[in-house]
Amino acid sequence: MEQLINDLNGIVWSSALVYLCLGSGLYFSVRTRFLQVRHFRHMAKLIFDGRSSDSGVSSFQALAMSLSGRVGTGNIAGVATAIAMGGPGAVFWMWMVAFLGASTAYVEATLAQIYKEKDDNGMYRGGPAYYIEKAMGQNWYAWLFAASTIIAMGFCLPGIQANSIVMAMDNAWSVPPVATVAFLCVTLALIVFGGVKRIAHFAQIAVPAMAVGYILIALIVIGANIDAVPAMVKLIFNSAFGMEAGYGAIIGMAVQWGVKRGIYSNEAGQGSSPHAAAAAEVSHPVKQGLVQAFSVYIDTLLICTATAFMILLTGLYNVQGADGGMLYEGLAGVAAGPGYVQASFDTILPGFGSGLLALSLLFFAFTTIVAYYYIAETNVMYINRKVHRAWLVFALKALVLGSVIYGGLKTAAVAWALGDVGVGVMAWLNIVAILILQKPALVALKDYETQLVRGIDPVFDPDKAGIGNADFWVAK
Repeated sequence: MEQLINDLNGIVWSSALVYLCLGSGLYFSVRTRFLQVRHFRHMAKLIFDGRSSDSGVSSFQALAMSLSGRVGTGNIAGVATAIAMGGPGAVFWMWMVAFLGASTAYVEATLAQIYKEKDDNGMYRGGPAYYIEKAMGQNWYAWLFAASTIIAMGFCLPGIQANSIVMAMDNAWSVPPVATVAFLCVTLALIVFGGVKRIAHFAQIAVPAMAVGYILIALIVIGANIDAVPAMVKLIFNSAFGMEAGYGAIIGMAVQWGVKRGIYSNEAGQGSSPHAAAAAEVSHPVKQGLVQAFSVYIDTLLICTATAFMILLTGLYNVQGADGGMLYEGLAGVAAGPGYVQASFDTILPGFGSGLLALSLLFFAFTTIVAYYYIAETNVMYINRKVHRAWLVFALKALVLGSVIYGGLKTAAVAWALGDVGVGVMAWLNIVAILILQKPALVALKDYETQLVRGIDPVFDPDKAGIGNADFWVAK
């Protein structure tokens, strides 16, 4: 089974997908005239725009929900793995995929808003399956994406988060894996059985607190090693382009692992964040599109960078060469993952650092599992529009809990490989879709900017914009 998963991972994450992620990000950046730069201040302002309603959540709650999916073990263990496999240069390529991916995040989130609808319970639902069906008219493709997302978010990905929590707890306090997994399952069940509103309120409180706390700890570690920062930045750029001795041979690995872990962390183009974006109550789809673009910055340029700096500044990392040998061995006996960052924390807070990291990771990864469930549930609701099987939602809850148990008790290698397959399949399906369906998102951006220039709060009218099948906005 492990070999099969690794073989699938190699096929899905071929260099073609790496170039597709970077190329589509560059293309959308050009088509939107680099909105991630032009509208930077406006994006930050929009985070607090709008309020929740009986059907939807506020922009901030939608941002928190999407960040709860983005900010997880990928920001800690994922960054460590990228450095271990691709060297310090992988950090640069994570930055690059985040900068370019902000425009991709805009396109997919705006499409999700344009083509969202209300479910049987009166809640907003949307995402790639919805806009593929309504804008492309290819129901089989929409169903393929929905099924792939249910498998990825319901089974492949939660195990990674659970595995990292288990590892961190074991490293910090020698907590038995079974005990950690049991705690996760009970707590998760209490939340996911509470519905979308409970998920949104949980994310609204937990995500900002954990993100701010983690960055503050990172700043302490960076401040204690401030003299080494210039050399570290030089190392990142030199190794990114193969100019650093010893890292030239793995420049391709730096690009591949930087992009792979960057996509896993910030989810730009993966097709997961549009589900939360569609749940927002806004007057114009572009508003939430810009908010989601900004969330990529928060995830990668702040939190992932904080992790990378802690690992590199303290020198507590290993780098594996293309032949399997070690190019650099800074922390013998510790696998790439939470152990690197826990060791970095311990350099500043001996005896307490690993525990603080374990608690941070618990919040990061747990909120991500909750977000995964919401995304999978949205796609189950999409399928339920046609087949009306009430038991599907209950089966999904059982699947997610089963994934937590499986991933938490399996090796990290199996958990990560399975998760990478899930992310890769979703990215292939979604990026191809938004490249085909980009026009409505670009038309909506022009309409939004025109209204901004006039000094009015933009309101979306799909008929005036020439966008069809946007039934929710026509009825509204």
